[in-house]
This record gives sequence, C-alpha cells and structure tokens, in this order.
Amino acid sequence: MSDIATRVKKIIVDKLGVDEAEVTPEASFTNDLGADSLDTVELIMEFEKEFNI
Repeated sequence: MSDIATRVKKIIVDKLGVDEAEVTPEASFTNDLGADSLDTVELIMEFEKEFNI
C-alpha cells in the first residue's frame, strides 16, 4: 500500500472508529462505513490538513 493510501486509511479509521479491515478502496463512507454528512465534512477537513490542501 502506498504511503498516501496508508495515511488516508489511518484518518478514516481514526475519525469513523471503524476496523482497519473495513476500509477498502471499494468501501463507501456512508453505506459501508456508517459515516453521516458531518463525518464526511470532518474527513475532508482532516484530508486537507494532512495533505496541506
């Protein structure tokens, strides 16, 4: 797994409190990982912070 993918996965696991095995490239934040609209916004903010966007 690339460094970027590893960093993204860690953020998702930390923010959504899901098991690492559940986070796959095919997983939907809302349908598979249980994220709501606020979770999605918080994920975007964390991605922006992590990758200096």
